[in-house]
Amino acid sequence: MRVAITGSTGLIGSALARSLLADGHQVVRLVRGRSGAAPHDGSVCAHWDPVAGRVDPGALDGADAVVHLAGAGVGDKRWTAAYKREIRDSRVRGTDAVARACAACADPPRVLVSASATGYYGDTGARAVDESEPAGDDFLAGVCVAWEAAADPARQAGIRVVHPRTGLVVSAEGGAFGRLFPLFRLGLGGRLGSGDQYWPFISLTDQVAALRFALTTEELSGPVNFTAPEPVTNREVTRALSRAVHRPALAAVPAFALRAALGGFAESITCSARVVPAALLRAGFAFAHPTIDGALDSALRPAG
Repeated sequence: MRVAITGSTGLIGSALARSLLADGHQVVRLVRGRSGAAPHDGSVCAHWDPVAGRVDPGALDGADAVVHLAGAGVGDKRWTAAYKREIRDSRVRGTDAVARACAACADPPRVLVSASATGYYGDTGARAVDESEPAGDDFLAGVCVAWEAAADPARQAGIRVVHPRTGLVVSAEGGAFGRLFPLFRLGLGGRLGSGDQYWPFISLTDQVAALRFALTTEELSGPVNFTAPEPVTNREVTRALSRAVHRPALAAVPAFALRAALGGFAESITCSARVVPAALLRAGFAFAHPTIDGALDSALRPAG
């Protein structure tokens, strides 16, 4: 199978590329630099410019699948007006460029897996929500709606499009949990806000497996929640992290302090989304780490 990937240097993209290459698949990395052979791993690099909406014409033609993961990190910077525009534009423009390039191929890919996030649902409290739930009304929900709609050119060309609405990926190598692990190891971890908010999570192993499952499972299309089947609150995550690193979690950061420190990004930490993976379970996907303890154990286990 020949798979083109954007965001292949990020936490999820790099893990997906390694997994595919290890099983003998061909990987084309869409990068902003020069095209050519990627060093060491046997993948190939092709140029794209998401801002200008340009994709190397030969990069996607003949590919079996495209996985589009690129976008500015939601938690990388304080949410100024300018950075909120970057968060939105990097997703919408990039997705539009990839979808139009897929649609223009003489031999188009059979599937486009184009990222989204559980932020689509906004704050849903303690109520369990699946893929049938409508969009929320906050900033991230609006971004997700536009992000998913930007893939319409591929849909209209008859390409199967899957939108993984991904929760917090549990990994020690990056993302939100990559920042939490060092704090908890130092004994500085604790609940955030009330601690009663649900945090949708998924282990990095399950995230990669679910992406590969989406590539080959024809019945999956549209939004698919990439979250573990046993949702937990931030308070429960705090206790599990404390157990995992064998350190007490005594600190607690109130919501007003989070807002003062992080600005608008604090809303994504303190809002509650009890998201369940109905579509994946219905299609027969088996989670390796359905619980938060299993996901944390996997993240902390030495590679190999």
